[in-house]
Amino acid sequence: MILKNRHEILFLYDVSWANPNGDPMDENRPRIDEETGINIVSDVRLKRTVRDTLQEMGFEIFLREERKENGSLKTKEDVFAEYGKDPAEVLKRCIDIRLFGGTFALKEGKKGKKKESLAFSLTGPVQFKFGHSLHKVKVVLMKNTSVMPPKTDKKQETFAGTFAETYVVPYSLIVFYGVANEKAAETTGLTDEDVDNMLKALWVGHKASTDLITRSKLGHEPRLLLDIIYKPETLTHMGELDKLVSFDSDREDEAIRDIEDGVLNLEKLKVKVEKYRNRIQKVRYRIGDRVRLRPGIEEVFAGVDLEPFPWDSEV
Repeated sequence: MILKNRHEILFLYDVSWANPNGDPMDENRPRIDEETGINIVSDVRLKRTVRDTLQEMGFEIFLREERKENGSLKTKEDVFAEYGKDPAEVLKRCIDIRLFGGTFALKEGKKGKKKESLAFSLTGPVQFKFGHSLHKVKVVLMKNTSVMPPKTDKKQETFAGTFAETYVVPYSLIVFYGVANEKAAETTGLTDEDVDNMLKALWVGHKASTDLITRSKLGHEPRLLLDIIYKPETLTHMGELDKLVSFDSDREDEAIRDIEDGVLNLEKLKVKVEKYRNRIQKVRYRIGDRVRLRPGIEEVFAGVDLEPFPWDSEV
């Protein structure tokens, strides 16, 4: 069924001794706001994890990495041709485009002396802001040696070695805010089931996806996921949920090393919910291990139907 209700999504995860989102223009260092010391993670990074996890769950995605028989990567044009160059077929089969939309500027070859192209854009019903840490974060440079076998079969007493450097954060508790818009869903055909699967991929992906078990990414753990579902025809929603949570700790920000070093403070969210309670249909939630909330989830959403996600028992 096409999505009829607006959703607001609040997702928190943490990272220990890993790089949540490296900047390729800055030696792949974790992204840090120099003014505040806050760790920044792009929405593209989050969506990549969701896409790869959805693919592992058996869903078809459009923005995927595939290679041709000669070993070269397929282009967007190559993948689009597999769908008969038909945008409707892409939407029908590819859950990531129904969720996040996409901009297509595809080269179609030459017609006479002119290059033809096919360009169209779809606004994704599900969008996330950049994520950010709830505390100042320290970046650490880790150095190690890398030993390689000799290039020839000649016996050597020692193998060749080089020094390698990796930038990581000892700890970062990151919050993301997102919206699923029911009006945009009419264009891409996004369904309630699509949103359920996306939220499952969001949680599972930050816990067990092969996308995050690389050396620089291993160390992610999902901590809290809220899906606030509004009543049909609701015109406004709370907004800025990422600014309504904080992490209270007795430690200095850069000394925080674990989720048990503090408490997630939801007091501001509770106050906001009180103003919007009559517009909320229900709230679905998942709380990770060892997470402490103040106030508790039942108090924050007092008077609102609370329920676990349909996939809760599977993960």
